[in-house]
This record gives sequence, C-alpha cells and structure tokens, in this order.
Amino acid sequence: QVQLVESGGGLVQAGGSLRLSCAASGRTFSSYAMGWFRQAPGKEREFVAAISWSGGSTYYAESAKGRFTISRDNAKNTVYLQMNSLKPEDTAVYYCAAGRGVVVDEEAADFGSWGQGTQVTVSS
Repeated sequence: QVQLVESGGGLVQAGGSLRLSCAASGRTFSSYAMGWFRQAPGKEREFVAAISWSGGSTYYAESAKGRFTISRDNAKNTVYLQMNSLKPEDTAVYYCAAGRGVVVDEEAADFGSWGQGTQVTVSS
C-alpha cells in the first residue's frame, strides 16, 4: 500500500501557473508509475497525466498537452504536476495516484492508491 499526500493547490487567475506536489510513502517509489487525475463539481473523475517509474515516459490527456508537465523525483519520493496557462475549466480537485505496476496509461483501474486531493480554482 502507498500513502500519498498532495499539496500546492490554490486559487489562481486564468493564465497563471501552479505546481502540484505529491509525496509518497510505503512501497518503493521507483517501482511503479504515477498519475494525476481531477474531478470537477458534478463531473466524473478524469485522467490528466501519467509518468513511468523512471520518468522516461509520460502520457497526457488532450486537455493537458502543451500546458501541463508531469515529472518525478525518485530520490524525494515525489511526483509533480506543473500547470501553466490555466483556464477556468481546469478548476477541480486534483488527485495523485500510484500505479499498481509499471503500466503508464489513463485507466483509473491501473492505479491502486489515491491521495486525498488538492483543490485548484482558476478564476476568469
């Protein structure tokens, strides 16, 4: 089991930036993929980005491509989501998730542990 704690959310104006962090503990961090998902009010949870155990492969939702960057620091057991050019439609609770293994994809079922979420609000 992996314990995950997100931080870095907040209120930002449209066009601004935020950097989310997710600290992991439990399993060996470098042995599994990591991902970010989000859920807006009244909507289903959706995939945002994922990264392989080594950081060598990344995968983004179309809505995140060109604006968001996922990265990880295995020495610090931390995964990051740098979000630039934020839009009001990016407003959501953002969750980090630990993969069940090394598969890097958008399927929530492939992620076995979830953080408590951090709120991101983008004002227009």
